[in-house]
Amino acid sequence: METPPNGLPVYRVLTGPDDVAFCRRVSEALAMGYRLHEGPSVTFDGDRVIVAQAVVWPGAGDTAAT
Repeated sequence: METPPNGLPVYRVLTGPDDVAFCRRVSEALAMGYRLHEGPSVTFDGDRVIVAQAVVWPGAGDTAAT
């Protein structure tokens, strides 16, 4: 598949509390074919840990120079 399903963008940032629901959302994106873009960002809002993980569609914007 050349583009993500359901009209989703090629670049997405998933955010939320560091819990099972967040991990499932990232896992679902990976199962669709997205790939992780670098590592997650993590912060603490005074009450809970908040995570952000960028995912990209394979081949989207690949312009790596060799």
